[in-house]
Amino acid sequence: MNRISFSYRFTRLLPPAACAFALGLPGTAPAQVLAPELAQAEAAGPQAQWGLGLGAGYERKIYRDFDNKAKALPLVLYESRWLSVFGPKLDVKLPIGGPVSLRLRVRYAGDGYEAEDSPYLAGMAERKGGVWVGAAAIWKNSVANVAAEALAATGDAEGKRFKLEVNREFRAGAFTVTPRIAADWYDSKYVDYYYGVRADEARTWRPQYSGDSTSAVEVGVRFSYALRQRHRFFVDVSASRSGSAIKDSPLVERATEPGVRLGYLYAF
Repeated sequence: MNRISFSYRFTRLLPPAACAFALGLPGTAPAQVLAPELAQAEAAGPQAQWGLGLGAGYERKIYRDFDNKAKALPLVLYESRWLSVFGPKLDVKLPIGGPVSLRLRVRYAGDGYEAEDSPYLAGMAERKGGVWVGAAAIWKNSVANVAAEALAATGDAEGKRFKLEVNREFRAGAFTVTPRIAADWYDSKYVDYYYGVRADEARTWRPQYSGDSTSAVEVGVRFSYALRQRHRFFVDVSASRSGSAIKDSPLVERATEPGVRLGYLYAF
């Protein structure tokens, strides 16, 4: 399920917030990786910075007989002292000092499905992605990097979600490796909207189902390579495992959703 959230640094050119890829793609699983800015929470300098690139990703969704497809889209980055824009995420940075950075956040999440995405979903109403609003906190320390995100749905989507992620960055010359672990929590409205079966959608082979609040766990690792400072290539591999309230839905055939994402960014 939708599970969103990556951070890499363009050496001396882009802030770490610039370089995550996973949140640039809609339609990710519930354990979506949190943050381009997760690896480092320091503010950008007075001069705004730009980046352009291209990303692609693939997740094997947990819905039954789902028509999984790779997705690609351009990546646009803007980073300044008070504003961060990357992919479907916009952050307003709050002027709070200390080791923890606080932000107001708006994010588009491409969760959900259409009935034609799977024969098993025939007769189901479309479940749409939506705009999520809330706040994020990022803490960088000498042991690990920690970020938390709390968001509520607007528009067609429903529910609330909370994410906590811990990662650690290892560097060797131009290469960076960043393993991570994350936990997600979804309220009952979220689970019911994306994994429930309403009374008018129920069939003999697809019983009615009402979701309950649940959690998910994700593990992943990002590989990054910087070429001549302005060019960065990255690959992210992850797997997320949904909690019982999602796993028990008649729409779901497996609890684990693997994914891979790759991309390129150019720093101006």
